[in-house]
Formats: sequence, structure tokens, C-alpha cells
Amino acid sequence: MFKPKYTITNKLLANIKRISEIIVDLNNRTFSRVVLLDMERRAREISAYSSTSIEGNPLPLTDVKRILKNSPENARDSEKEVLNYNKALTELDTLIKNERDIFNKGLVLKIQQTITTGLIEKYRCGKIRQESVFVNNPKTRQTVYLPPDHQDVDKLLEELFLYLNKNKNTIDPLILAGIFHKQFVVVHPFVDGNGRTTRLATKALLAKMGLNTFYLFSFENYYNQNVSRYFQEVGVLGNYYEIKDKIDFTSWLEYFTDGIIDELLRIIKELEKEKISPDNELKDYHLKIIAYIKKKGYIADRDYAAFTKRAKPTRNLDFRKLIADGIIEKVGKGKATYYKLK
Repeated sequence: MFKPKYTITNKLLANIKRISEIIVDLNNRTFSRVVLLDMERRAREISAYSSTSIEGNPLPLTDVKRILKNSPENARDSEKEVLNYNKALTELDTLIKNERDIFNKGLVLKIQQTITTGLIEKYRCGKIRQESVFVNNPKTRQTVYLPPDHQDVDKLLEELFLYLNKNKNTIDPLILAGIFHKQFVVVHPFVDGNGRTTRLATKALLAKMGLNTFYLFSFENYYNQNVSRYFQEVGVLGNYYEIKDKIDFTSWLEYFTDGIIDELLRIIKELEKEKISPDNELKDYHLKIIAYIKKKGYIADRDYAAFTKRAKPTRNLDFRKLIADGIIEKVGKGKATYYKLK
């Protein structure tokens, strides 16, 4: 049975607290739908670039943006990697927005199938490996890790998912997500695509457990800033069967949560830049409408007229602005019209 070894250090506790504070802050802010859609697009670009770059893809970010925009038909393998990763991101985002609770082995297989289609043999896409593999040091080309035998992979994955389900109400979600990420790399269940699959699956797990900034989020960006450090923290050395009971997740969990903080702070910085744009900024009267709805559950024009001096045509423009930004929606017709948060 899978029982990961780790210590709740002061640093890990402080990181978890800091992440909670930042998420509460983000969730309490209101931004234009236009801004959020632009941030979502940029996050996908950064994720697709960073995660494939970690695995050795040579394309610079400028090329990745162009590829995602134009989707070339006769794409080279490096371009297919980027397009496949973006497709997997988009599909996961849709599942999360629809609140589909399907985080299981099937989802992981689907992710790997999506990111490797057209890049490896078809019979290996979306399938657990049926052969032995080894992990080389990318610099020296020497074998540094021998993963478990393929006959044991299904059982190890089953134990990992069982551990997540058993402890989802007792262990902090950030710790569970971090443990999943590293253990998945340790098990190395596929012939190819293990790293990209792990990072995508971890994002889905975080979203399922409450980190609902998924569509703005790209912790792949943090890992790509120092790939050697990432591999050092997430990887293990030696023969799986000789080291499996000695693996300590503590250092990785500290690094994992450091990365989430770094990325959340990047998101806030980007959103703040967008917020000060005259085209995107919400005025005081917009914020008062939102605050009223949060307090009362809805607002009608007569409610708004009671605490503002703005004329009726201007009040209508205020409501339209918030509707266009995807913040509120209109319900009813005529005198029965009211507005609520979307």
C-alpha cells in the first residue's frame, strides 16, 4: 500500500497558508471578462511553451504563439507537441468549467493520448506501457533511474488514486496534489509523455480540489525557469525497488508550493496591469452594483436608482457594461427585470 514519507515543515505550512491567502484575494476580486479571456489565452500559450520546453522542445515562445494562432496543417513534431498540449489544456478547462468530477486513471490515459497523438505509435497512445523503460540524465545521457516493471504499473497507479480518495478530506489538497505529481513521475507509467501528462493531470487535480484559477494558471512556467532544479526535485535516482521505501517527498512539496505561490503572484501582477487600463477598469458605480448583488442576491434598476444620481439611460449603460464583461446577467423583462451575478 502506498504510504508517502514527508514532514510538515514550517516552510511547507507557511507556503500553504500563503497560497490560501492569495486565492481568497483573487476570488474576491472582480475583473472584466475581456481581461480574463485574454489572460486565459496567454496562460495557455505560456503553459504549452513551458511544458514542452521542459522536455526539450526547441521552439521559442514567439513561435508557439504563432503556431497556436494559425494551427499549421503540415506541422513538424515540435509544432505537434505544442498543438497537442494546447488541445489537452482546452479539453481539461472545459471539463473543469462544467464541474465534471472525473479525476481518475481514465482521465490520465486520455491526457497522454491527446499529447502524444501523431508523435508516437498509435498503440502506445493512451495506454500503460507494456515494456521496461529507463530515465537518462539529459546532459550525460547516462541512465540514472530504473522505474518499476510494467507488470506493476497498474497496481501502483491504483494505490495512488486510492490514497488520494482516502485522504481527500484529511490531508491538505496542496500536499495531495504535490504527492500525486512526484509519485506519478516515480511510477513512470508511459513510454512517452510522462512529464507533460503529470503536469496537466496535477493542474486538473488542483482545480478539482479548489484551486479554481486553473484557466489563468501556468506552474509549468515556474519549472521551466530552472529545469535542472525541477528534475532534481521531482525525480529520483537508482532502481525503484531499492529506493521506493526511502523516497522523501518533503523537499519536493516545499518546491511544489513555492512554484504555486510564484505563479499566483505573477497572475496578480498581470491582472493589476490590466485593471488600470481605461478600457477594462470597473468604476466605483460598477463596483457598487456588484457589492449590492453580493449582499442581496440581485439588483433591479429601482434599487440602483436609490443609491446613485446617475440618469436612467446611464444606469442602463452600467448594467450593459457588466453584462458584456460577463460579470452579471439579466433576468426577466420589463418592470420585472433584475440582474444577478453570472
